[in-house]
Amino acid sequence: QVQLVESGGGLVQAGGSLRLSCAASGNIFSINVMGWYRQAPGKQRELVATIATGGDTNYADSVKGRFTISRDNAKNTVYLQMNSLKPEDTAVYSCHADYTSWAGDFGSWGQGTQVTVSS
Repeated sequence: QVQLVESGGGLVQAGGSLRLSCAASGNIFSINVMGWYRQAPGKQRELVATIATGGDTNYADSVKGRFTISRDNAKNTVYLQMNSLKPEDTAVYSCHADYTSWAGDFGSWGQGTQVTVSS
């Protein structure tokens, strides 16, 4: 089983920046795609950005040009740099990882971290 621990959320004014981190630990052969998702009150969870082991990235249209996802494979950690934040970015941000262990291929979610952007 893999544990994902997120950090870096908080309260920021519109136009500000935050950096989220998510560290994976546990019985891991390899971590494959890692990503960030968010869920605002009353809305469904949506993809924010993903990054493959080799560095290929994918972003939601709403965050392109403002958010940057990156990863440190040696540390099993994924980051989300969020710039030019808007009130509509307010949500609980959760990390997800697809990984391979001795038992097969699985996915795991972090507990989530609150990001609040004030206008």
